[in-house]
Formats: sequence, structure tokens, C-alpha cells
Amino acid sequence: MHTDHAFLVGACRLARPEGDTDLATRPWNPHPRFAGVALRHLLTAADTGGAMSTHLVRIDAGAELSSHVHEGNLELHEVVRGAGVGTLGGREAAYQPGTCGLIPPGMAHSVRAHAGEDLYILAKFAPALL
Repeated sequence: MHTDHAFLVGACRLARPEGDTDLATRPWNPHPRFAGVALRHLLTAADTGGAMSTHLVRIDAGAELSSHVHEGNLELHEVVRGAGVGTLGGREAAYQPGTCGLIPPGMAHSVRAHAGEDLYILAKFAPALL
């Protein structure tokens, strides 16, 4: 059972010139391809004119976001809670709070959460993924 980890994105408010948005109200969406992975879309192409998107990614304990590629997107992972292993272009990196993983466009990458603890990552894409 998952609790709401909205606090992982600061105050959960997006301040914009036209007004604030409560990001905690954005729903969790099961990943369409990877079991045990869910996404909360914090910023989408609609919010940024297509320039970037940001997603809070939850990887259940022991689950994996298997190897995949984003051909046209630079991706930055910021680990905010939990622990696991990121594989970036064949190199394994310890994923723990404070770790950032940079994935150039077209590079295969995967992330696996350690057993016993969910892993939370802020994934930022330029240009926007969604």
C-alpha cells in the first residue's frame, strides 16, 4: 500500500504567472509497459509549450523500469527517496537521495528499486516527453 508522497516535490505547488497549480492533485498513472512503476505528471508539454516535462516516478520495491530509450529527449533523474540502481548506457550507478543521473538522447537506461523500499525519482525531459 502506497501513501501519498506529494511532499517529495516541495510544497506541491507550481507557481506560474497566471496562478498556482496544486501538483498533489495530479493522479498516479500506472506505467503502460512496466509493472510496479507509476508516474505522476507534474509538468507536461501543455504546461511548458513543449520545452520540457517533469514526472514523479515511483518504482515499487524490487520492481524495475526495464531498459528503454528516448530517442529525442535528454533525461535527468533526481533521486528523492529510496534506493536502487540506475543503469545508464551500460554503467551501473547507485541511486539514492541526492543522486542525479544524466541520460543523453538515444541512450539505453533502466532503474531498479532495492527490495523492501519504493524508489522515487523526479524525471525531467527536454523537450517534453508528454
